[in-house]
Amino acid sequence: MPADRFRDVAAGPGAAKGDPILSLRGLRRTFGGLTAVDVERLEIERGTITSLIGPNGAGKTTLFNLLTGFDRPQEGHWHLNGGPLVGIPSFRVARRGMVRTFQLTKSLARLTVLENMLVAAKDQVGESFWGALFGTWRPIEQANERAAMESLERFGLAHMAAEYAGSLSGGQRKLLEMARALMVKPELVMLDEPTAGVNPALTQSLLGHITGLRDLGMTVVFIEHDMDVVQEISDWVVCMSQGRVIAEGEPLTVARDPAVIDAYLGRRHGEIE
Repeated sequence: MPADRFRDVAAGPGAAKGDPILSLRGLRRTFGGLTAVDVERLEIERGTITSLIGPNGAGKTTLFNLLTGFDRPQEGHWHLNGGPLVGIPSFRVARRGMVRTFQLTKSLARLTVLENMLVAAKDQVGESFWGALFGTWRPIEQANERAAMESLERFGLAHMAAEYAGSLSGGQRKLLEMARALMVKPELVMLDEPTAGVNPALTQSLLGHITGLRDLGMTVVFIEHDMDVVQEISDWVVCMSQGRVIAEGEPLTVARDPAVIDAYLGRRHGEIE
């Protein structure tokens, strides 16, 4: 179990990791008089599934937005594989290997499922003048189509490749967004409430796909409110409240942390055995 590597590491805000893929220091984002994110230190261990939990308004999605280039902080810096990401736009962050999904899915409704996949593919030669002029785009396009169909097959959407994305159910759009994220061959996948609004049967399918990402060698960070889900698939849990990291550790350890119980879970959840 990947979480075993943490057993000799003291849990708590800013706990050091043996092989962090993502690290951040002194990250702060304010909106007027509101401090949305104020994280002194956080590291994400490579090859694990980390859940980010906390009450509404804790700063979880804002943290995702900052790390993936959709927003900019007033202070702080962060690195992916040791390379700085400060000031880099979201599409370049994705090209460097960190992608994210959204709580409200962002599928392109008037494109087909397959076309949604292809717009995310890396190194599209047809976008360059010389690639278009000399026709070198076609072999790469064919390779991208094969990769897209393989990913759609993995997520159970291959039979809908020719359907418009707007015709998919909410749960299917979440699957499509996850599948599309893989087209850039990421190392780190950030999922914003992937199970929100999804029926129980599809939730289990989504969880299987999330653990499958780890099995493929990727690192996963996901925002989640359902503690049963967190307990089921997480190697590590980070809890935020009022923009700050108040606790981190293995799932049961965090569930019993007095600060987490008071800020988020309540006493009943703190009695988890």
